[in-house]
Amino acid sequence: MAVPMALGALLDGGDVGGAVAVFVDGEPVVDVWGGFADAARGVPWERDTIVNVWSVTKTMTALCALVLADRGELDLAAPVARYWPEFAAAGKEKVLVRHVLSHTAGLPDWEGPVDELYDWTSATARLAAQAPQWEPGDAAGYHSITQGFLVGEVVRRITGRSLGQFFADEIAGPLNADFQIGLPAEDDHRVAPTVPPPTKDEDYAASAPGTSVAGIRVRDGNSVAWRRAQIPAASGFGNARSVALVQSVMACGGAARGVRLLSRAGCDRAWEEQFNGEDRLLGRHARYGLGYGLFGTTYGWGGWGGSLVMIEPDRRLVMAYVTNQMREPSDDTRGLEMLMAAYEGLQGSNV
Repeated sequence: MAVPMALGALLDGGDVGGAVAVFVDGEPVVDVWGGFADAARGVPWERDTIVNVWSVTKTMTALCALVLADRGELDLAAPVARYWPEFAAAGKEKVLVRHVLSHTAGLPDWEGPVDELYDWTSATARLAAQAPQWEPGDAAGYHSITQGFLVGEVVRRITGRSLGQFFADEIAGPLNADFQIGLPAEDDHRVAPTVPPPTKDEDYAASAPGTSVAGIRVRDGNSVAWRRAQIPAASGFGNARSVALVQSVMACGGAARGVRLLSRAGCDRAWEEQFNGEDRLLGRHARYGLGYGLFGTTYGWGGWGGSLVMIEPDRRLVMAYVTNQMREPSDDTRGLEMLMAAYEGLQGSNV
């Protein structure tokens, strides 16, 4: 009961809504939700309510690249320009695929208008023309928005499919996971819009160190244009159950619920340390693998607004927390509280 109690405490304390799922061996041992899907607290958060999980989406995008690498279609040590020739412009011929996945490519800043994020061709053309801010691989700076386009265009060049379509066909579909990058209109009624932190309004933007989506406002993330677009670093929609299910593949050696997406070696490759040091953008120490943050023997990532996924392969465990209630990042420990509650709940059990 530790996780339900912890979620209940957040809702009792003023959060609008949220959900937590804990999966072990690819199956749910905890799957709870509560509160409301709207700021006015008139629409209950239901079992199939979905929410923008912001940068938790990066773990889904990384999985797409890892699947292609495991199939031999993508060389993570190859230059990005091998697959995307135009990318070699402005001194980027030495940027490797693994640099993009580990935030060391030197392209951390989105320099265009928000509206351009909704146009894949324009967004990727802008990044192809951009010069790196440092020697690729020598430093890290969180690629909050750019990482998704960079990985996604490589996936598109190899497969002929958009990142969202590849994810739907090769990952979410086989797993029957309710997670989408590029949300169709028929699912709008299930969305719990993001609620800004108390004392803030929808013009609240991520611009301070440590935030995930620099310069983008809450109202942008709540727009129809954002939902329809494929912004593979930040525009994934799902719930705690679907996040935990997909990432159970990584917790369980490449397979979940009888569906094998990649080999154990291909799965373990994600945890190979690519960078360990000060992140120039976040202003704090970071360890990066291939698409995942490394935290001891636990791996994962969080999103602007509080959502979090953490993976512990030693226990074949995934904890996912999603919420529509933002808090100021410096004050937000909710995801870690849910993780600690998950560990507490599993202690002494047979799980």
